[in-house]
Amino acid sequence: MPFADVNNIKIAYEIYGDGEELILIHGYSYNKSVWITQIDDLSKLFKIIALDVRGSGESSHPEESYTLDTIVEDLKGLMDILKIEKAHLMGWSMGGRIIQNFVLKYPDRANKLILIATNAGPPDKTGMIMLRNSLIDIYELRKTDPKKAFYKLARIMHSIKFRKEMEKEPTKKIHGYITAEELIKDSTENQTTPIDLEHLADVINEHNTLDRIQQIENETLILAGSRDKIMPVLVIEEMHEKMPNSILKVMDGCGHKLFLERAPEVNQIIMDFLKS
Repeated sequence: MPFADVNNIKIAYEIYGDGEELILIHGYSYNKSVWITQIDDLSKLFKIIALDVRGSGESSHPEESYTLDTIVEDLKGLMDILKIEKAHLMGWSMGGRIIQNFVLKYPDRANKLILIATNAGPPDKTGMIMLRNSLIDIYELRKTDPKKAFYKLARIMHSIKFRKEMEKEPTKKIHGYITAEELIKDSTENQTTPIDLEHLADVINEHNTLDRIQQIENETLILAGSRDKIMPVLVIEEMHEKMPNSILKVMDGCGHKLFLERAPEVNQIIMDFLKS
């Protein structure tokens, strides 16, 4: 597991494949393992760098608070260490928010963008508090009943249809990659702790690019799930309308974690976009 010393912490990352660099940034409470159904396909065409944001996965978990700009600087620092002058950037939810702020600060360091189930703000602080508290409850529940915790989170992250399919066939490989049982086990490793969830919730609540996002001129693919409980399509459409070079694709029937629910289709859409 490679680590980069950035801003007095360690950032964990993995590299797969060769070609143009494509950096993947995960969502709130998750880590780089969330991209299990993307790595194989995307690494056939691109050099993938999947990282753990500070407070997540195998990166450092600082006890002191930090800002959204700190995480933007973490990304720049990692790119500098890896000698990546310019890269495609792909982020899910919180990761998409980080990318927007990074590109607004360092427009010359980004090529094409893929923003998955994310928004431009302003922050819904009440909703964020509710999500943070739910995730802290799930963290505690994992100590005694990881399976129950997993499916409690699945109610937030997935469409009803997809969640029921996992419950019905927990040993079936999802798109040939990973089973629900394996995802349950993975959810208990390298967890985002309650203090991490507090810090990262504060970071997300800083995000508001709604009045500046029209300045992002990069070609951008925006993906949304029609049944996303966290990031409704109407909110994502507002972002799309303000971004001059963006295209929006709505995945019918999908929840927030649409890149798992419809992995083969999503991967093909991403590859077609980056190759075009």
